[in-house]
Amino acid sequence: MPIHSSVLELIGQTPIVKAQRLDAGVCELYLKLESANPGGSIKDRIGLSMIEAAEKRGDLKPGATLVEGTAGNTGLGLALVAQQKGYKLILVVPDKMSREKIFNLKAMGAEVRLTRSDVAKGHPEYYQDLAKTIAEQTPGAYFVNQFGNPDNPAAHEFGTGPEILEQMDGDLDAIVFGCGSSGTMTGLSRAFATLSPKTELVLADPVGSILAEYINDGVLNDKSGSWLVEGIGEDFLPSISDFSRVKKAYAITDAESFHTARELLGKEGILGGSSTGTLLAAALKYCKAQTTPKKVLVLVCDTGNKYLSKMYNDYWMLDNGFLERPQHGDLRDLILRPYGQRDTVVIGPNDLLTTAYQRMKLYDVSQLPVMDGDQLVGIVDESDVLLHVYGDEARFRDPVATAMVSKLDRLDVKSPIEALLPVFDRGQVAIVMDGDTFLGLITRIDLLNYLRRRVQ
Repeated sequence: MPIHSSVLELIGQTPIVKAQRLDAGVCELYLKLESANPGGSIKDRIGLSMIEAAEKRGDLKPGATLVEGTAGNTGLGLALVAQQKGYKLILVVPDKMSREKIFNLKAMGAEVRLTRSDVAKGHPEYYQDLAKTIAEQTPGAYFVNQFGNPDNPAAHEFGTGPEILEQMDGDLDAIVFGCGSSGTMTGLSRAFATLSPKTELVLADPVGSILAEYINDGVLNDKSGSWLVEGIGEDFLPSISDFSRVKKAYAITDAESFHTARELLGKEGILGGSSTGTLLAAALKYCKAQTTPKKVLVLVCDTGNKYLSKMYNDYWMLDNGFLERPQHGDLRDLILRPYGQRDTVVIGPNDLLTTAYQRMKLYDVSQLPVMDGDQLVGIVDESDVLLHVYGDEARFRDPVATAMVSKLDRLDVKSPIEALLPVFDRGQVAIVMDGDTFLGLITRIDLLNYLRRRVQ
């Protein structure tokens, strides 16, 4: 392997893996690991293409400020290239973006401005419209505009498409992709039209997006829904889009996307992101609909390490109704982390308060049950620790028993849900018991999540 002089030289030439354990029916399924790009996604390709093309045109001067609106990985690709080339970068992102992506962007030096994810194109706070406004108001700024930039699809027409066909020895019956800015779809469509006309183009689209209905039924709906999958799906047709060769689309729910991505990791050892789950779910549906063997390739758009706090987090999946637990018809249905399953984060009475503090921070909880064996002997929360150590930080080394509350109001598991309200009104957390057996805690957010799931 050669030694490279820049991380940008690692963009592209990503590997392809043939799936071995996924059920693809009579088809052979190939996984194109765009997650292996240095920024972790296929968007590294367009980040490099759009910036270098602007440089060649003379649109960018040294130290220029780039501005873009991104709902997915384009921001990370731009941040990687901008960092290496010395440009400033302002990114406007919807507030549904995973926190791992935001941390990643900020660590690479990008300025991140969050905006609403519940408004449509044309609203001043829609991420693309807001980015354009910021670019217009920032002296010397360059608006990248991935949704209207022809250098976006060019990255795939002259890069990704020929690369795939070379790796597949020119033999590919179908390719499955998603559409956000439409650069991948448009570029691959043009590449295969010239180099492999037999290759069928299949779109994977989140339920709520308007694109699947447009492809399958020719209906362009002006009203979209909402979805949690990041980076694909649209509520309008980008100006650079060319859907003319796409004849089949599959609408995939968030739940199916997340579970399919987890299946990919469990069966093939490949950690893909949320949009990868959407694409793979569509690819498997396509494969199972075939009656003759075909070679089908699906893009693993990005790495799943950006979604560890979301779809790979069982508690997040439970909170959002994507994982089910047995229902009991009592307060156990509201306990997110049952003690009996060893899910509850606990502390011992002889543990140090510094340990309790560190455990609260690590698991993002505000209170800890204090357990002596399997017996609940108290509760310690943030305010208990604060009042105990304030004025004498050395008290962090005191045992938990010195700060915990041992006089506890407990709720029987058969109590009605209404019994939670007075507990919360007192500023407490509900302690649920079955006789002398501690079952777990219920917080305000647990009740809110339970009520929200009932209306889904």
